[in-house]
Amino acid sequence: MNANVWVIDDDDSIRWVLERALDRAGLHVRGFESADSAWGALEAGERPDTILADVRMPGLNGLDFLARLREHPDPPPVIIMTAFSDLESAVSAYQTGAFEYLPKPFDLEEAVGLVQRALQAR
Repeated sequence: MNANVWVIDDDDSIRWVLERALDRAGLHVRGFESADSAWGALEAGERPDTILADVRMPGLNGLDFLARLREHPDPPPVIIMTAFSDLESAVSAYQTGAFEYLPKPFDLEEAVGLVQRALQAR
C-alpha cells in the first residue's frame, strides 16, 4: 500500500515519531507544522489518503481544518489527536466528522493501526 498520509502537528517530536512509525509501516508520510501549511498543499492540488491532525495549533486549529476539509468532495478520513483529551473535544471531533480520536500520549502501534483502518475505510 503506497498511501499518502499527512501528519499535522506543531510539536516536532510528535511529527518525527509518527513519520518514522508510518514510514516503517510502508506508508508515504508528509509532515506539516501547521494546518495552514497543510491547507496550502491541498489548495495546490495535493491529495492525502488520510490525515492525522492535532487539535490545538497556532493559526488554523485541527477541528477548523477538518470542518473546512469536509466541505470538499470526497474528503479523506481525518484522525484528530489531542493532549487535552476531554469528553467535549472528543464529541466535537466526531461531530465535525473525524474518523477517529487519538488522545496523547498514544501507543505508536495503536496510531499506525488507526491510520491503516482509516485507509481501509477510504
